[in-house]
Amino acid sequence: MQSTQRIFVLLFSVILLASCERNTPVSDNDVSEAPPATNSAVAQPPVNLAKTAIEDEAGKTEPEFVGAEACATCHQVEFDRWRDSHHDLAMQVASDRTVLGDFDNAQVDYFGTTSRFFTKDDRFFVRTDGPDGKLHDYPIAYTFGVHPLQQYLVEFPGGRLQALSLAWDSRDKAQGGQRWFHLNPDEHIRAGDELHWTGLNYNWNFMCADCHSTNLQKGFDLASQTYDTSWSEMDVGCEACHGPGSKHVTWANSSADVPSKEIANRGFPVSYSERKSASWAMDHDNGIARLAAKAETQAELETCAQCHSRRATAFPGAKAGDELLDHFNLSLLDAGLYHADGQIDDEVFVYGSFLQSKMHAAGVTCSNCHDPHSLELRVEGNGVCAQCHMPARFDTAEHHFHPPDSAGSQCVSCHMPAKTYMQVDARRDHSFRIPRPDLSDRLQAPNACTGCHSDKPNQWAADVLEQKFGKPLDPHFGEAIYAGRHGLPGAEGKLMALVADDSQPVIVRATAVSLLPRYLSQQSAQLLQVIAQGDEKLLNLGLAKSLEVAPEQIQAALAIPLLYEGKQVTEALAANALINTPVERLPEQVRARFNDAVSAYLASEKFNSDRPESLSNIAAVHARKENYEQAEAFYRRALSIAPYFTPAYVNLADIYRTTGREKEAEELLAGALTKVSNDAPIQYSLGLSLVRQQRNDEALEHLKQAAQSESTSARFIYVYAIGQHSAGKTSAALETLERGLERFPHDPQILSALVSLNREAGNPEKAEQYQRRLQTSAGIQ
Repeated sequence: MQSTQRIFVLLFSVILLASCERNTPVSDNDVSEAPPATNSAVAQPPVNLAKTAIEDEAGKTEPEFVGAEACATCHQVEFDRWRDSHHDLAMQVASDRTVLGDFDNAQVDYFGTTSRFFTKDDRFFVRTDGPDGKLHDYPIAYTFGVHPLQQYLVEFPGGRLQALSLAWDSRDKAQGGQRWFHLNPDEHIRAGDELHWTGLNYNWNFMCADCHSTNLQKGFDLASQTYDTSWSEMDVGCEACHGPGSKHVTWANSSADVPSKEIANRGFPVSYSERKSASWAMDHDNGIARLAAKAETQAELETCAQCHSRRATAFPGAKAGDELLDHFNLSLLDAGLYHADGQIDDEVFVYGSFLQSKMHAAGVTCSNCHDPHSLELRVEGNGVCAQCHMPARFDTAEHHFHPPDSAGSQCVSCHMPAKTYMQVDARRDHSFRIPRPDLSDRLQAPNACTGCHSDKPNQWAADVLEQKFGKPLDPHFGEAIYAGRHGLPGAEGKLMALVADDSQPVIVRATAVSLLPRYLSQQSAQLLQVIAQGDEKLLNLGLAKSLEVAPEQIQAALAIPLLYEGKQVTEALAANALINTPVERLPEQVRARFNDAVSAYLASEKFNSDRPESLSNIAAVHARKENYEQAEAFYRRALSIAPYFTPAYVNLADIYRTTGREKEAEELLAGALTKVSNDAPIQYSLGLSLVRQQRNDEALEHLKQAAQSESTSARFIYVYAIGQHSAGKTSAALETLERGLERFPHDPQILSALVSLNREAGNPEKAEQYQRRLQTSAGIQ
């Protein structure tokens, strides 16, 4: 399961719709019919598919999945390493052999609810609160994971499997383990909450399944709202990494060597053999090994990244060796997931971190450090780093400042600091970074030094490192990312320089691309045009993700080249950004390409229509086509499965506004206030609805609530202040703007309003002061 912080699980952007245009070049047949709001299906356990035969478009039979036992016949050593690995134990049928938790009538109290774990008739049960808030007995169907915690899956109607939020700490007792614990210990999660174990965010079929089983087919049916989820193997078997093995078995059983042109890669879709031939030579000048000659070492990386990355499955069916962006919408270094300097914040599963590293740039890959079958480190402790980093130079107190064999002397303590998720699961940052305490205060990011020496300030650590290694020479990319996130002066120029600097990691540059449309000028627009016409896939993804915030007049110029990018995810995102473009404005060839990409976008959203995000995205397409009944039905469906989902309320209220049903919009938003965890967007939208109804005093109170919320935005503060000014409360409006400027010190709307209102109030000196700040923030000297 992913991190269970109180956040919306947003897998695709859901925009706030302001207007709709006609002539959208999408046929009605491309958009799913509105689904029913309820279902009464009976639970069906996932099916074990011994083999899965697929025919391609030419009618040729694709390779079949044959199972790990078939591999053991010839590959016993590798099979034995894999057996009992975390991949092998990723998911198992609950039994005396697989269940690690205490089911001997163990009890756990959680905010007054007492859950009990017990056995009956040789089965494992939990008595805990269900979706109605009452206690029920639930049989445990499967175990999920093994160490440092084990979760348990319960079958529900409609083919759903739900992961309990009570988990077993499988660490040794000396480490604090061998106990039951709740994944949200500090907040009372009740039935109906978005983080209750019976809800969407603990649903195995969507959240967890495709990375814990082999050849997982989610099998969600939009019409019945049920799952028919299936797999080839319950765990992560050989074919999860090597691809379906039937053609390899055919090759292995052939009496003569089958020509490679008939069966390439010995029957597998991908080969990792070139990595084995790579040779590394130690550079004695700097003590670091380098590839002695060019070699393909990265083939395995994108296969690993299919699961070991923060991403959303956009198009199912990924197999070993497939291009990542043909199937997955990869997260970049986004706020909330990564700190501005690229350090891990939320649980991001390695790949995005590793792409930032000098190890990746040098040709290192996952299996240089980890045995791909057992998953264990190839060498324990500092020995794994000593494969490439000369111990006499780096594994010394002179380098790491700590006594030998102490925690501080371990390479990972400084270069791979860990963060703990799910209460007990410590994950190490795989960006292998040099600690930069000199950046921590400026970028609000942690550092490994004061992470351990918590009694010391960041400046102390920065001084120690500078005294030993000298002052850092180059500016860090985190400064540009931080400026872009927070609208600091010069953000556009810093982001442009970062995008153009091909010595920086490509995921860093892609993140800068995704931020740049917020600050678009003629120069940065030209740079993005170059990116759109280039062939760097991650930069193109970053641009596609941000097209909706680009000015409408240049969206087509940026999006149309991306329709030919060659990666299905990027093309679909680009098509969505163009969906309002009237069809007659597009050349015929582009129109055909666009329609294909829109169809792919809709297919992706339908695949994920078990989530409110995707239902809302489908609704948005209908709304843009002015199919308002269909749009309303999809928004209603989203709210029926996720009553806390704020964007659906706001967007549905906008449809009511567009269709002249302002009173219904008001009623919808008023009812939402008690259902969402973050009500600031609801308060804001409700305030605007009341303004349109000329109930300005009531509107001002709701706008105030939005502006004073902890999760407010600069826009909410600005609109509230303008409302105060319109009500004749100019002094109060100035106070609101000045407090807002403390939170958003470079926001152009707040600064502009302070200029105008101070001039109007007869404060020319203050107006001039804010005018200078506005010009500085805009980069005008």
